[in-house]
Amino acid sequence: MQTQRILDEFKNEPFTDFSKPENAEAMRAALDKVRSELGREYPIVIGGEKISLTAKFESRNPADRSQVIGVFSEGDADTSLVEKAVATATETFKTWRNVDPAVRADYLFRIADIMRQRKHELSAWMVFEVSKTWAEADGDTAEAIDFCEFYGREMLRWSSEQPVTPYPGEKNIFEYIPLGVGAVIPPWNFPLAIMAGMTLAAVVTGNTVILKPSSDSPTIAAKFMEIVEEVGLPAGVVNFISGSAATGEAMVTHPKTRFISFTGSKGVGLHINEQAAKARPGQIWIKRVVAEMGGKDAIVVADDADIDSAATGIVQAAFGFQGQKCSACSRLIVDEKVHDELIDKVVALTRALKVGQPTEGDTNVAAVINKRSFDTTIGYIRKGVEEGGVVVAGGSGDDSTGFFIEPTIIDNVEPGATIEQEEIFAPVLAVIKARDYDHALEIANGTEFGLTGAVYSRSQERLDQARRDFHVGNLYLNRKCTGALVGVHPFGGFNMSGTDSKAGGREYLLQFMQGKSTAQKV
Repeated sequence: MQTQRILDEFKNEPFTDFSKPENAEAMRAALDKVRSELGREYPIVIGGEKISLTAKFESRNPADRSQVIGVFSEGDADTSLVEKAVATATETFKTWRNVDPAVRADYLFRIADIMRQRKHELSAWMVFEVSKTWAEADGDTAEAIDFCEFYGREMLRWSSEQPVTPYPGEKNIFEYIPLGVGAVIPPWNFPLAIMAGMTLAAVVTGNTVILKPSSDSPTIAAKFMEIVEEVGLPAGVVNFISGSAATGEAMVTHPKTRFISFTGSKGVGLHINEQAAKARPGQIWIKRVVAEMGGKDAIVVADDADIDSAATGIVQAAFGFQGQKCSACSRLIVDEKVHDELIDKVVALTRALKVGQPTEGDTNVAAVINKRSFDTTIGYIRKGVEEGGVVVAGGSGDDSTGFFIEPTIIDNVEPGATIEQEEIFAPVLAVIKARDYDHALEIANGTEFGLTGAVYSRSQERLDQARRDFHVGNLYLNRKCTGALVGVHPFGGFNMSGTDSKAGGREYLLQFMQGKSTAQKV
């Protein structure tokens, strides 16, 4: 029998200080351990049953294409798998929805405990599979732990007695109940944190799920499944299918799927939303879509800004994890009066970044995720130059052994230019001059996205103006636009950036529940 633990107030998991020799040594040991386990095969898991198909695909290291990280069954080759998974999840939902919320929350706390014990090992898997540097991988693992701890506590809050207005002669109860079977389709760029957060938010609220990780990052999801099984989460609550687009499409369109939780590109997100809106034979509900899509995030630097602080924040936000964050700074909008001073500093800091293997502790920038990303990014750099931009740092790449692209800064980009409007998702920063502060905010708002943004200014009046008028879901003042913390910065965006679901916020679990009011005459 499980005993309910005494919970402290939620606190974010601390990041690892790798400048301490003992921490660096622990990370190197974890890398060696993971290196010895590369190339293993991982099964599809439905209702606890391990399934292996003849058709396989490999997950490879983007920084060393010769290195196989894991081997997986290609779920697209068997169209019956999604049907089997949905049927299993539907049956399991009948019992899981009635499990005490405190018990469901405790599973999350125990998953967090194991993640904490294996923190460096989980980070090491991301170093190899998606080319995260030590610090970026450590932050990903810390965020996954945060999601477990935060959502567990939030479920306890939402499952407690909810306030209603008293009415004579009646006993009235308002409660939140789960939705049903969910399709969880996470991205590759935060392959542990976002994947685990999306999955466990649905699970702790009483739903069952089919999890299909990105085919670029299935190994870390398989490691997550091992932890889920280790803590004894009932079989069928989380079902795992490795596959590609056809598997995801079948999950989205199945009439018994009650909701879809998706993080990824604008194009795929819009397609999912469109397909989910169509009622199919046997479907008795309007499907709910929780979508976090792209961004074209800007940092605005006013003429009264602390230039050194701004330059540091810009480089960190633009080139951390090779710019492969939906929150990354891909546009620098700077008042023309301080443009030259700022660019000199930004270029100098960028050129000082070390591009190399993510297994090395001093690497700042590693490989982009795959060949398609490499080719697309090189094309965007060329397009930026064709449209009048000037490369002042980087500008080239090397895909001979891995998919490496130099941190690239393109100056003199005009508002409305291709690289000022389209999400590149790579280490490319477009620099746009503004006539003044008002013009800078106008440019910042001039895209279809609205995810993150930042403003550097010493004027509180200007910062307040940005808070009113800069239309993004996550706005940062005098700091970089990346690095949202669970519970501290609820994350999600406006417009084509998604449904503003605010992951890591107090409202997030409501996306996976529905309200039920019961009135009893007394």
